Amino acid sequence: MSQKSIVFFYSWAGHTEKMASIIASKVGADIREIKPQALYSKDYNKVVAQAKAEINKGFMPLIEKVSCELSDYDIVYIGTPIWWGTMAPPLATFLHENDFSGKIIMPFSTHGGGGKGSSDGDIAKMCSGATVKDMHTTYEGGGRKADAEISAWLSNADLLK
Repeated sequence: MSQKSIVFFYSWAGHTEKMASIIASKVGADIREIKPQALYSKDYNKVVAQAKAEINKGFMPLIEKVSCELSDYDIVYIGTPIWWGTMAPPLATFLHENDFSGKIIMPFSTHGGGGKGSSDGDIAKMCSGATVKDMHTTYEGGGRKADAEISAWLSNADLLK
């Protein structure tokens, strides 16, 4: 029996969305975007300040309902930009609101130069009861190497079709 997979992602600048699309295409997964009810500013400096305040307070913004039945999936890819060393608050809300027990979690992230920070451990804590695999992280959208790097990550996890 083949395992059914889905990609959930939050993306502010489009980099994480690019990665999510590549992953979904390579593994034949469904894909869903996590969207905050109140959109973040398109101004980088404003978003940086807002994200810092939200993360420092542990704030989880309201998100739009995501249409899917999580119980239909075995493997869940979870993507986020790295904000202040961790996942973006909309993704934290999504993880907090769902039960990933028994799932295989494949986290991935994009960053602007600071690396993944504590995001992989933070995701693992919020997905208790799941098997959380190694995170794939890349600078911004990964550039020309994105496709090959994602293939290597999926291959290492034995998930490449």
